[in-house]
Amino acid sequence: MPDMSSTAARRENYPEISPYRTGRLKVSDIHEIYYEECGNPDGKPALVLHGGPGGGSNPTMRRSHDPDTYRIILFDQRGCGKSTPYADLRENTTWDLVADMEKLRVHLGIETWQVTGGSWGSALALAYAETHPDRVTEMVMRGIFTLRQVELDWFYAGRIGQNGTAALYPEAFEKYVAPIPEDERDDMISAYYKRLTSDDAAVRLEAARAWSKWEGSTLSLLPDPDREARFGSDDFAEAFARIECHYFINEGFFDADGQLIANAGRLKDIPCVLVQGRYDVVTPVMTAWALKQAWPEAELKIVPDAGHTATEPGIVHEFVTATDRFR
Repeated sequence: MPDMSSTAARRENYPEISPYRTGRLKVSDIHEIYYEECGNPDGKPALVLHGGPGGGSNPTMRRSHDPDTYRIILFDQRGCGKSTPYADLRENTTWDLVADMEKLRVHLGIETWQVTGGSWGSALALAYAETHPDRVTEMVMRGIFTLRQVELDWFYAGRIGQNGTAALYPEAFEKYVAPIPEDERDDMISAYYKRLTSDDAAVRLEAARAWSKWEGSTLSLLPDPDREARFGSDDFAEAFARIECHYFINEGFFDADGQLIANAGRLKDIPCVLVQGRYDVVTPVMTAWALKQAWPEAELKIVPDAGHTATEPGIVHEFVTATDRFR
């Protein structure tokens, strides 16, 4: 059975911190990724993966590890954040990102590292660890996402507006479907992909804003207008929406639906904590539960008063508690 997170005496993130080193790594003829290192240069290496795909790193992600004992590494995945070229879909697949992580590890002279992440970051962490289990010392993940069709249908289709997240956020879902004509709404991801890859910049931007605002409005247990506005901003939305939709229409570039869960047995020797909000409507608890059944050695912590975002108090508590334990 999973542990139910307590609401008493919760941990907080570590204080704000700046990188002691930043850099850029050319990973293909097209792409160059931005990376940064924080904390203790001689500490235990820990990689922190951002969500999306296409979300980019942010300063809060530096704060989930003890900076006195960890060498904290973040990077912006292809096409987003400070990586270039911006919003580019060429040579941008799950397996390109897994290869980038290995190139970054070698570039930084790291033998093994702890791999952490949330949402899409959990999916990428699983893909990497299942490919290179000998390079991973521990894993800490939250808001578990494995890009199965049932997960995409839950959030992006709602069949149409009658179940999944749409049934809980009908007013936000109405804005999400608004750019799509009714005769295309039976396949929302395809309809959005057509617009997000349009030659017309105005069409792309309208679709990007609507796609991004939908996710931004559903991330936390309580509303966050500032986050919703940030998700709808032009400089964030285009890369986020284009890259997410690109991955989703291509089914994560996996060989089979449910591949990450099916291959979880490869991870049995890696200590892991899975942190999941009970009221996460973006990546619902069903996925964390399915992963736990396939990977019984992993610990599942269900937070009773949290949604999806990494800044929910109960999510922060369990995540920081886990990284402290793995010091």
